[in-house]
Amino acid sequence: MTLRILLVEDNPENRDMLSRRLVRRGYEISFAEDGAQAVSKTQAEMPDLILMDLSLPVMDGWEATRVIKTDNATKAIPIIVLTAHAMAGDRDRAMQAGANDYDTKPVDLERLLGKITALTN
Repeated sequence: MTLRILLVEDNPENRDMLSRRLVRRGYEISFAEDGAQAVSKTQAEMPDLILMDLSLPVMDGWEATRVIKTDNATKAIPIIVLTAHAMAGDRDRAMQAGANDYDTKPVDLERLLGKITALTN
């Protein structure tokens, strides 16, 4: 079975680069460009895992993560926050919002793949 990942990223270059690398590894990728779209696509598609940017238009990634994690239908879906926000406390704040893991940009693909595997096995 192919693992389905929802990639939530508003930057087209980041979205394209990461999705191509993940597709080459055999993952099926769908996209959301803002937090509100992330919530609705999560509810509609029920992905196996979500990669969530934090700096998003409409609804930020912090709030989208909280909404997904408080919905009984979607709360079990693992979320890995991917962010350029590497300030002290950001990891804790992401985990408090409901994220299952946290990683910084630029993405280290091997490290990210290890986190994806750990959360989906």
